[in-house]
Amino acid sequence: MLKADILVVGGSAAGVTAAITARRQYPEKKITLVRKEEKSLIPCGIPYIFGTIGSPEKDIIQDAVLSQNNIDLIIDEVVSIDKNSSVITTAAGQTIAYKKMILAIGSLAFVPPLSGVELDNVFTVKKDMDYLRKFAEVLSKTQDIVIIGGGFIGLEFADECKKRGIANISLVELLPHCLLLACDEEICIRVEKKLAERGIKVMTNTKAKAILGDGKVKFVELGDGRKIKADVVILAIGVVPNIKLAEEAGLKTDKRQGILVDELMCTSDKNILAVGDCASKKNWFTGIPSNLRLASIATTEARVAGANLFSIKRRNRGSLGIFSTVIGDLAIGAAGLTERQARENGFEIVIGEAVAPDKHPGCMPGSKKLGVKLVFKKDTGLLIGGQVYGGISSGEIINFIGSMIQHRMRVDEIATFQIGTHPMVTASPVAYQVTNAAEIALKKM
Repeated sequence: MLKADILVVGGSAAGVTAAITARRQYPEKKITLVRKEEKSLIPCGIPYIFGTIGSPEKDIIQDAVLSQNNIDLIIDEVVSIDKNSSVITTAAGQTIAYKKMILAIGSLAFVPPLSGVELDNVFTVKKDMDYLRKFAEVLSKTQDIVIIGGGFIGLEFADECKKRGIANISLVELLPHCLLLACDEEICIRVEKKLAERGIKVMTNTKAKAILGDGKVKFVELGDGRKIKADVVILAIGVVPNIKLAEEAGLKTDKRQGILVDELMCTSDKNILAVGDCASKKNWFTGIPSNLRLASIATTEARVAGANLFSIKRRNRGSLGIFSTVIGDLAIGAAGLTERQARENGFEIVIGEAVAPDKHPGCMPGSKKLGVKLVFKKDTGLLIGGQVYGGISSGEIINFIGSMIQHRMRVDEIATFQIGTHPMVTASPVAYQVTNAAEIALKKM
């Protein structure tokens, strides 16, 4: 029997981060990471395999990051956990005893109850190298694709398939707009216009009724009876937590929420923690269960869990939700509550918006218009949400806004926040969008 002071099960973003954090916090401990995949994929990079980077082999987390941190790696699948004796068993018959364990076993692609999902050339977003190789091979012979799901992954797949040169791409979304769970309507409309400019057909307020074919997919039938030709269908409707291993071990779980954890990332067993997509989440603002599952959230949880193994050092305050993506040359970002979500949660709010070039002067080569929308609570002036659109700097601007939310900054503090600017890399200090949006909101208060 092998022995480990700390055993991490799962080798994607959460598992690797948890193991590295544990090494930094507990340098004397023996740490072992077990994963079933020969190579571990970067989850957020999967859509880009099919266009920008070109192959699954270019989208992997390098194992050197483990060896450099003196973390033992075992390629095998954990099939059972005996929490009473603190021992796991693998598919190869190995047993490993642990003192503390972190489960980072991720999620599974959600497959909707549609007729025809079992047909050939119907794909989900799996973190599996062989599956993705087959997916890429099929796409190389494809001219008609239907993507079901207008969230971030669905849109990124659509954009990457267009880069690949696929002629006919249709995106089917049940809600009134793509990205509506993360962004306000006006941002969603900008993204939809950009998709249309790129030749991608966007069908919102539209239900996928069935996938049709004879062994292999040929059409997608919509709720109104229309049929769209499809050589390939991509299901991009989200994920569900992977709880089978934990459930069979007797840990407390919930089908929708995942493995139930507290703010320390501890499960119902004092020696087992869980992080990432497999673990339950709570909303940053309300404390109610959250279905947000992002690699950025997973790695934050991993840094909490890795520090808390043998003493309490950190707490998870909840899932804020910070998103970003790029469609064509339009980058967008969102953090915290949208205007719509804030109103639905009963907050009385004030909005501040500002648009300016992201370099100065605006004639600087490569300059793009960058817009910022900030959402403040009217009674306290606290920042509770923000959205950004424009050039590639949107990704870091939204992280900046997310940090302000987490540190409970008020509108007056943001309006006088000290910033650094430079003609080549930021907006003008006179027109800086974040501080100007705060000034505009402050005037409304």
